[in-house]
Amino acid sequence: MLHDPLRSPAVPSPGGGLDGWLAHLEARNSSAIVLGLERVRVVADRLGLRPAFPLITVGGTNGKGSVSAYLETMLDAAGYKVACYTSPHLLRYNERVRVAGREATDADLCRAFAAVESARDCTPLTYFEQGTLAALWLFQESGVDAAVLEVGLGGRLDAVNLWQADCAVITSVDLDHQAYLGDTRELIGFEKAGIYRGGRPAICGDLDPPASLLAHATALGADLLRLGTDIRVEMTEDGWSCRVREAVFPALPRPAMPGAHQFGNAACAIAALCSLRERLPVPMRAIRAGLAQARQPGRFQVIGQAPLRILDVAHNPQAARALAASLANLAPTGRILAVFAILADKDVEGVFAPLAPLIASWHVAGLDGPRGLSGAALGERLAAHALVHEVHGDVATAWTMACRLAGPADTIAAFGSFHTVAEVMDLLAPLENPHG
Repeated sequence: MLHDPLRSPAVPSPGGGLDGWLAHLEARNSSAIVLGLERVRVVADRLGLRPAFPLITVGGTNGKGSVSAYLETMLDAAGYKVACYTSPHLLRYNERVRVAGREATDADLCRAFAAVESARDCTPLTYFEQGTLAALWLFQESGVDAAVLEVGLGGRLDAVNLWQADCAVITSVDLDHQAYLGDTRELIGFEKAGIYRGGRPAICGDLDPPASLLAHATALGADLLRLGTDIRVEMTEDGWSCRVREAVFPALPRPAMPGAHQFGNAACAIAALCSLRERLPVPMRAIRAGLAQARQPGRFQVIGQAPLRILDVAHNPQAARALAASLANLAPTGRILAVFAILADKDVEGVFAPLAPLIASWHVAGLDGPRGLSGAALGERLAAHALVHEVHGDVATAWTMACRLAGPADTIAAFGSFHTVAEVMDLLAPLENPHG
């Protein structure tokens, strides 16, 4: 019988601080994704995780990170001690766990991991499941007023769905992670709708939601609010307004995060807070402040000018279409050069196809790890579509070459994966902080 790392017994806390904990969890888990809630529930019960504070769960194929950022910033501006749990991270694991607007410290995360490890005994947990329990343990210990929980994968069987959300948001439904969620929007929509609860607000930000999502919400008796019908974005001369059924939120500033799709994301966040106004009242000033202040690294993030340099984690067709729309809306100047690397289990053609008409040349590279697609294989995919490209040894080299070839009027866009953006950020970090 083969040894299953998930079934290893609990071990003493590893040395090496947070890095030691993360290395321990990665080594223990040969399977990065194992869906299901029963194992997580057992350990949560042992830990006594019964959040008394309101929970807002945010799922969706794309946009959930942005909606989570709006919710966190608006609640913070309203004076609440708000917690936020997101994934994946770009540079530091600490990015995933925030309390009162600050990333959790290494020491806090180590305490939380140790608490979960002690409680799990021999119960198998994946990397993500242990991280989710650690975050909730830390939130409960910190005495937060509310928490925003971003779904890791799907919804119905994701670890954050263990708790009964006071409001659940689904931003969009499109093809991604088909090996786990199904290969149609109807199958994926059903999985995502699993975060909805009967009698509780259920926000849907997809303008054309799958029938399976609507049917599940109806069967549950959830209080469904849909973007485009119950939630409306109305552009005005002095900004925009958001209508949530009979409530009107007027004279709103443009979201700080770029892209036309951000109005829908922001409206979903406003609708969620509107639905919880009796328990978590948020004044208009806090909503406006949240719109003006919310940021998400790696989402059409401009990191330089002349040439314009943009980072975007777009890694599925829907996100690629949004990136293409944002690039097309830029003032026409010079060429657009792409720095592109992607995981092998993604819809590679579905990602580069909507961008191909805009890109003058592609600088591609492979990503390390068992899921990474090699630069040579990616180059073959582009060559099959007669796209001008050059294969590089790694993302850093691809970025450096694109910067060398770009003129002041050109644009460089790095995209395809969180890993792609993280590798560019790693390259730039010493330049931004030369003294360490």
